Amino acid sequence: VLCLVTYMLFSMFTGAGRHVFAYKYLVHGATLEMMWTMFPAVMLVLMAFPSFVLLYLSDDVVNPAMTIKAMGNQWYWVYEYSDFMNDSGETIELESYVVPDDLLEVGQLRLLDVDNRMVCPMDTHMRFMVTSNDVMHSFTMPSLGMKVDGTPGRLNQVSTMMQREGVYYGQCSETCGTNHYAMPMVMEA
Repeated sequence: VLCLVTYMLFSMFTGAGRHVFAYKYLVHGATLEMMWTMFPAVMLVLMAFPSFVLLYLSDDVVNPAMTIKAMGNQWYWVYEYSDFMNDSGETIELESYVVPDDLLEVGQLRLLDVDNRMVCPMDTHMRFMVTSNDVMHSFTMPSLGMKVDGTPGRLNQVSTMMQREGVYYGQCSETCGTNHYAMPMVMEA
């Protein structure tokens, strides 16, 4: 492409009177200008429509076996297992706070361990619905390849399948206030 453009420029500047690429009497061509403006615009619109459709279809999760709603708050997470009910008929919900330094036990990680871990089954297709109740938060589990922003008034989703047993750690990746450091998340499979 660069060679073709260089050749065109060179031929236009050196042989303007005798070359087919140059026409010195062309001063104003309204039809031509309208065509080379409208044709690319129409092509961009024709490419944008299927791209937006595919973008939203790729975000849709098909038939998950389990749905967990993660709600970010300053400065803790609330997990709601919407597919399961407790004895009183309400969805199971738990609040997850960082374990303070003075309450850490041997083997627990400072600023990464929480008092209530999220428990997920193995080999099960799961959907995480992420939102926030106050400011923007980010539900991030790097070892699972998940990062979803939780925005107040908006429900974002991501899906995953746990294929290895273990404990997965993550942290809020959005600067959400003074105690932003105190928003870890722990998932146990």
